[in-house]
Formats: sequence, C-alpha cells, structure tokens
Amino acid sequence: MAGPIKIEEGKKKARIEIIPLIDVIFFLLATFVLFTLSLNRIASIPINLPVPSSKPADPDDDMVTLQISDQGTCYWNREIIQLEEITPKLDELKKRVAQPRILITGDDRAKFGITVRALDEIRKAGITQVSVETGRVRPTGR
Repeated sequence: MAGPIKIEEGKKKARIEIIPLIDVIFFLLATFVLFTLSLNRIASIPINLPVPSSKPADPDDDMVTLQISDQGTCYWNREIIQLEEITPKLDELKKRVAQPRILITGDDRAKFGITVRALDEIRKAGITQVSVETGRVRPTGR
C-alpha cells in the first residue's frame, strides 16, 4: 500500500511586498501636503511694537541708587555718605516724593551685613518700592 502523498512542490513561500507599502506612504504624504496647503492662514490683529533705541533711558528723579561699599560707606546717587546718614536722607526723600523708589547695589567687595542694615533702615522708613541689583558688579561710587 502506498503511503500519503506529500505535495510540497506547489507551495509558495510567504513574502512581504514593499511596493504597495511605498504606495501607501506616498499617498499619506500627498494627503498631508494637500491638507496643510488648504488650511487658511490665521488672521491676526496688527500691533505696533516699540522700536528699540540705542540711547540709555533718562534718569528717573524718583529713583535713588544706594550703593554699599565694603568699608561701611554708602553712596546716595554717587554722593558719599555714612551708614548713619541713610535715615535722614530717607526721611527727606519720603517728604519730597510721593512714591519713592530705591535701588540697592553693592560694589565688588560689599559685605552682606551692611546691606541688610541699609535694607532695615529703608523698611523702617516705610518705603516699599525697593529693588536689589544683582549679577552686575559696579565700581565703587558709580
């Protein structure tokens, strides 16, 4: 008797066709390009932006620069004063200006303790608009 007959000669191996895959990718790419070209541009409101100028801003009369040095001396708008003279100057400024503003800065060797004492005097005077300049080192008295 004869055994089972094996037919393997007619079977084909499975393989991946890449050409239809490329066609699908090109179709998706073309659809994306056409879709993005058909979008309407977003309408915006015209805004006149300021143009930067190279000249420095005019000095503000209400702003006082208080520079602290390492030896306990202070500079009130480039005028040398002692730490004890800050309180009378603050009182005079508060009488003269409705909203006084103070910029505290230090030279390259300024001590933190002296700066804190100056900040305490400003706080006692009731001045709330105080800025502390950091990151930039000024020469003493500037």
